[in-house]
Amino acid sequence: MGPSSPSRALPIVDAASGRDPRPGVSALTTDDVAAWLAVRDEPRYRGRQIADAVWRDAAASSFDDVVTLPGQLREALAAAFRFDTVGDTDIRPTDGGLTEKALHRLSDGALVESVLMHYPARPGQRARHTLCISSQAGCAVGCPFCATGELGFTRDLETAEIVDQVRHAAGRLATTGDRLTNVVFMGMGEPLLNLDAVLAAVDALNDPARFGLGARHITVSTSGVVPGIRRLTALGPQFTLAVSLHAARDALRDVLVPLNRRWPIAEVVTAARDHAAATGRRVTYEATMIAGINDTPADAEAMAELLRGDHAHVNLIPMNPVAHTPWTASPPEVIERFAATLAAAGVTATVRHNRGQEIGAACGQLAAERAGEPAPAVVARRRARLEDESIHALRGERSHEPVPAGVGE
Repeated sequence: MGPSSPSRALPIVDAASGRDPRPGVSALTTDDVAAWLAVRDEPRYRGRQIADAVWRDAAASSFDDVVTLPGQLREALAAAFRFDTVGDTDIRPTDGGLTEKALHRLSDGALVESVLMHYPARPGQRARHTLCISSQAGCAVGCPFCATGELGFTRDLETAEIVDQVRHAAGRLATTGDRLTNVVFMGMGEPLLNLDAVLAAVDALNDPARFGLGARHITVSTSGVVPGIRRLTALGPQFTLAVSLHAARDALRDVLVPLNRRWPIAEVVTAARDHAAATGRRVTYEATMIAGINDTPADAEAMAELLRGDHAHVNLIPMNPVAHTPWTASPPEVIERFAATLAAAGVTATVRHNRGQEIGAACGQLAAERAGEPAPAVVARRRARLEDESIHALRGERSHEPVPAGVGE
């Protein structure tokens, strides 16, 4: 994203989209800012002052707060750029303050979520502060166990709207002398369907002049967008690729991850294997564990066989409750048996524990709450459809439903 010309008149809100058309300054590189300053014949050191205010000063909330800059320059910056793409943020802590769910309202009213998770230091391990961020408002993939899937797709996020989720969390941490240690793109949306903006955001996170987060402390997740995985492989990034697998049998994954109807399991895992071979980085697979649906011995054996011999790791995560599904989380002992089956095949697995259920910390739950409960008749129809699809999937029958709109070709 390049800098705006200071002579260009920009409306605060575009009438057609309802969005502020000015680029968010948090998405610009220091070189971009320097180029804009050069047009104004400003000294280069002003760029360092602007960068420090945007990316390091937790107290700054607008260009007016950058008192080290002349007033005329602050006015020019405010006319050309948005200091912050987030209008307001509702933060809800839980788990004794170890989890903080943030609901961000953007300039056009779109809602996105981020979750900041604190992991205290343990013997041999330093404290960690991990942020889960969104790449889209809503999601087109429509996984039925996910609250974001219930919302549907609104739009892609701009790079600045992704970065500002990180900046807000980093600012909160700075007030206690802490800093982010990890960022995961596992919030609302499918990152590989907004890949240009996601890659630009990763650059901002990785840039020592901004967040200075090492690539190996960044994870980008996908539900299986094969062309996006192939593109990442060609670029050779060192961040971690995570694949939302959820099932190792196509008939079942057709229901749980509807874009499986476009890119089935074999294609997704082959692309992930090639990525691991090209980058030397282990691929992480995610499986949301749903009682009686994808947690059976047959499912465990299928996943073990699928991933046997791969440079991979599997995270097994109990399903969070979602209002429109008839499903519940797998019992802990069932998940442990599933993990043992994987381990016996040489596939490493970790059983994860959900955080912040009482504040709706699962992806999309706060935004869905703000959007309002769907009508009971709508919920009943969704539940009945899922029950019917589950019956056919567990018989091994592939879905004949179309690929969700908006997941690409």
